[in-house]
Amino acid sequence: MTDKNKEARHIPQTGFFGHPKGLFTLFFTEFWERFSYYGMRAILLLYMYAEINSGNFDIDKSTALSIMAIYGSLVYMSGIIGGWIADRLFGTTKTVFYGGVLIMIGHIILALPGNFTALLASMFFIVIGTGLLKPNASSIVGDLYSKEDARRDSGFSIFYMGINAGAFIAPLIVGTIGENYSFHLGFGLAAIGMFIGLIIFMLTKKSFLGTAGSQVPNPLTKENRKLVLGRIGVGLLIIIILAAIGITTGILTIELFILIVSFLGILIPTAYFIVMYRSKKTTDVERSRILAYIPLFIAAMMFWAIQEQGSSILTDYAANRTQLELAGFTIPASWFQSLNPLFIIAFAPIFAWLWLKLGKRQPSTPKKFSFGLIFAGLSFIVMMIPAMNGTESLVSPLWLVLSYFLVVIGELLLSPVGLSATTKLAPAAFSAQTMSLWFLSNAAAQAVNAQLVRFYDKDTELMYFGILGFLAIGLGILLFILSSKIQRAMKGIL
Repeated sequence: MTDKNKEARHIPQTGFFGHPKGLFTLFFTEFWERFSYYGMRAILLLYMYAEINSGNFDIDKSTALSIMAIYGSLVYMSGIIGGWIADRLFGTTKTVFYGGVLIMIGHIILALPGNFTALLASMFFIVIGTGLLKPNASSIVGDLYSKEDARRDSGFSIFYMGINAGAFIAPLIVGTIGENYSFHLGFGLAAIGMFIGLIIFMLTKKSFLGTAGSQVPNPLTKENRKLVLGRIGVGLLIIIILAAIGITTGILTIELFILIVSFLGILIPTAYFIVMYRSKKTTDVERSRILAYIPLFIAAMMFWAIQEQGSSILTDYAANRTQLELAGFTIPASWFQSLNPLFIIAFAPIFAWLWLKLGKRQPSTPKKFSFGLIFAGLSFIVMMIPAMNGTESLVSPLWLVLSYFLVVIGELLLSPVGLSATTKLAPAAFSAQTMSLWFLSNAAAQAVNAQLVRFYDKDTELMYFGILGFLAIGLGILLFILSSKIQRAMKGIL
């Protein structure tokens, strides 16, 4: 019996809809973490705009849009740090708790009136905290089940519903309070949400989780711990000193920092591919699969570049270009960010049924990716239609609803398929790192977005949506044409 199977034996195996009781703990921990994160994100851009207009933040709106993109990029990059800390230092359970504490601290800082430096400090805590919590919470879900447990996929589906349920209600609650009463009060609600998640985690983890996530899989030896932590400490000290000098002298501006992160967003996944491909541990068949994975990764980047603009460009569009007065009621601009998780909750079961129904007749992985990209492109193409009639008058909110709907259809075609393909195409020696690489497709996309969003304003709206929309569709068509060649390079992987 494997260690994971032994671990599962010590966990109460029923008690939450026929699943292990620990799923209750993780479901509601992630529910409240996502409530806090998406609640904060729903009003963050609007908060920055308000502070810019009042003169409290000495940045322009295009920089605020870039900050939103860089923020998202760093959140996904930080998952690499969270995985390493869990694997080598604390184990997943402790790492999840520490991550939640850091996230709560970040929201508390946002809840207090502060300057632009306070905003950056809060982002630092939330970025690191999310990197510690999010990937490791998912890992513990897997630890609840033995390898042979038929409930595993169903358990992850329930867990995924918790994520989207938290993401759905957050903009409705935090957005309403933030926009109508006080942004700081809205951020305070996000902090309370994370606090509730931590309380549930601490009260139930001992009896519900058992030993799941308590072991350190690959602990540092005493000798290595001193050496590695010493090097990390020295590296952090050097970074802090250089940052302090750069800020003091005016060399390190927010614009330069955004540029550096944008560069790293492309450099890090590129380095991953090179190291895996050139490794002696990688077989010839695995090298072929790596080459097949590259166009899928690029397609995922293009998809996320459009999808992730829901919290930046489309939020700007909702606030400034959309008719929000309906029958005497004002729709908060932040509410539109609830559409993505709402559509996922509604349509994910349909797609799951569709793939089962089609069986071997379902499209190949590259073709699903191509369809996902085309739907993402269409979500921006439809936004060209109201712009063709001019940008001076406000437009119907149904245009935004349609755009969010189309990109969610693309997400359901690409995102779960990408996760599955990543596990199947990963070289044996780099299985965990390849999953990190998949999440870096989102980090890379948002790193690129940090530069793209600078070109968006009311005057460039038509061209902005059109160029990105047709680029995604063109890339989707190219991927469809090359799908047979990519499929052959996957060496038997469907």
